[in-house]
Amino acid sequence: MTEPIFTPADEHAMRLALDQAHNAWLVGEVPVGAVITRGGQVIATGYNRPITTHDPTAHAEIVALRHAATLLENYRLPECEIFITLEPCAMCAMALMHARFKRVVFAATDPKTGVAGSVTDLFALPQLNHHTRIERGLMADASAKLLREFFAERREAARARRAERQGLIPTGEATHLDDTP
Repeated sequence: MTEPIFTPADEHAMRLALDQAHNAWLVGEVPVGAVITRGGQVIATGYNRPITTHDPTAHAEIVALRHAATLLENYRLPECEIFITLEPCAMCAMALMHARFKRVVFAATDPKTGVAGSVTDLFALPQLNHHTRIERGLMADASAKLLREFFAERREAARARRAERQGLIPTGEATHLDDTP
């Protein structure tokens, strides 16, 4: 397998996706961002929003995909490319294939839920009628670092909350004592 050659335009798009990932972090979401381009022009952006929108489908890719489809007034986006800071999950991969994306470029791999080669490779299934070109590793270190820092901060906050509660004995307020023997 040959290593993909990324262009300056690819790098620019992934930097924008990293900016979107930072937006997700700022609102308390897992920092994943996505940018959709067509012919080198940015069409749509998105970042993770499942927690803030109470929508399990509001992954960065889906948010960007919905914006692009609305803007282009078509559910098929065959000339579009997407740049994502994290390897897509099964839901996002299938949505991108259904939309007929030309190319998917992602930064960091996801060894737990990634389906573009990590856990499995849905994009490589010969039974499917559309095949999207996958390229991985563009700015992977920056994306992986952002995710590590986010989860380290979350773990530290959880430890601090546990430490605050440690040693405290829950008490209630007695308003009446029974006179039973």
